[in-house]
Amino acid sequence: MTETGRRERKKAATRQALADAAVELFLERGYDAVGVREIAEAADVSTTTLFKHFPGGKEALVFDQDADREAALVAAVRERPAGCSIPEALRQLLRDERSQQARADPRFADFLRLIDTTPALREHSRRMSLRHETTLAAAIAADSGLPDDDPACQALAHFALEAVTLVHGRADPEPALDRIFALLDTGWANMPASRR
Repeated sequence: MTETGRRERKKAATRQALADAAVELFLERGYDAVGVREIAEAADVSTTTLFKHFPGGKEALVFDQDADREAALVAAVRERPAGCSIPEALRQLLRDERSQQARADPRFADFLRLIDTTPALREHSRRMSLRHETTLAAAIAADSGLPDDDPACQALAHFALEAVTLVHGRADPEPALDRIFALLDTGWANMPASRR
């Protein structure tokens, strides 16, 4: 076991402890009622350590998986199995994410409600989504041999990510997600071959 590996595991554990403490406190008392000092104390670290791990402050604590999610979106496009369309790969990733989140945390619905009802978190989520959309569109374009600013690639990225919002709160989210992606897949498949 290397010292670097040990250090990285410790950093990851501290980061996770901070994010978990923050979300727990936010769910209990509301986002605006909790300060960074309380979060640091709950995770048994200093506020300096909190800001080293989360320089973006309180909002970043809620969205601690931001970089991992963006990497997963790009990987879904680049590493999809042969014969699997880009929309199908994205649909599978988003379905898997939803089911993992719901299974992993029984308070997932409360977490989503926290974001929906807190203006600062809603705004942070919107900015994060726009960044993911830009990165995903570039990955789709690169994989398809198209320019980064190709409107079809941008549209596919936008509507794929927006699909999660469209099914949020539905009694039947999985079939709804499937219908949205069937539409996206059909449209993508009917693009002229030289353009996809």
